[in-house]
Amino acid sequence: MSDPVLIGVVVPARDEALLLPACLDALALAARQPEAAGVRVLVVVVADRCTDGTAAIARAAGARVVVTDAGNVGAARHAGMVAVLDEAAARGLADDRVWLACTDADSRVPGDWLVHQRAAARSGVDAVVGTVEVTDWSGLPGHVPERFLAAYDAWQGAGLVAHPHVHGANLGVRGSAYCAAGGFPPLAVSEDVALVEALVGAGRVVLRTPVSPVATSSRRAPRAEGGFGTDLDRLATDAATG
Repeated sequence: MSDPVLIGVVVPARDEALLLPACLDALALAARQPEAAGVRVLVVVVADRCTDGTAAIARAAGARVVVTDAGNVGAARHAGMVAVLDEAAARGLADDRVWLACTDADSRVPGDWLVHQRAAARSGVDAVVGTVEVTDWSGLPGHVPERFLAAYDAWQGAGLVAHPHVHGANLGVRGSAYCAAGGFPPLAVSEDVALVEALVGAGRVVLRTPVSPVATSSRRAPRAEGGFGTDLDRLATDAATG
């Protein structure tokens, strides 16, 4: 497999003016090591049906902005991926020299995030499926019950070498594999799961790893119903009534 020379990071966002700056600051830090090694990192923020300053904040931070009106996270993620692949084509790069990563606007990647993804790409894997962690529980009102934290850790599979989860906030895929799998489908939820299933079904090498988890918010009012915020809401409700 070819060593990627362009890493695109796609961030779908809908009215994320409050949380996006921290996301972009974290990505800027994570981009330093690959860029120092001669790998270009392109951050693409997809402003999907935004009514606030999300797009302006992204541009001010140096990100490329794609404006969509899909109202659909799968379509938004795909639009960002296409923007990265178009940039690669304009530079004469083949799809297998491009690595496509994605995270979420309410999340903060660790400083070694892209280093780990690039290392995985160089080793020959086609995709990296990572984990998320909540470091700030202020999205849950009041004291977080111990049994909720226990349920959350069990659900995440804490301590496992591999894990069963798929999070759009911590995902990476080789450009050629992404195209061959058909990309993110236009789903309002579980578009990330559908992509990984398509990769596995096509016989691609998928690395599931808890290394370099992404910090995400604990808000229970998710942008996409049925996503991680919905899982937190269900776990909190179960813990409160259990």
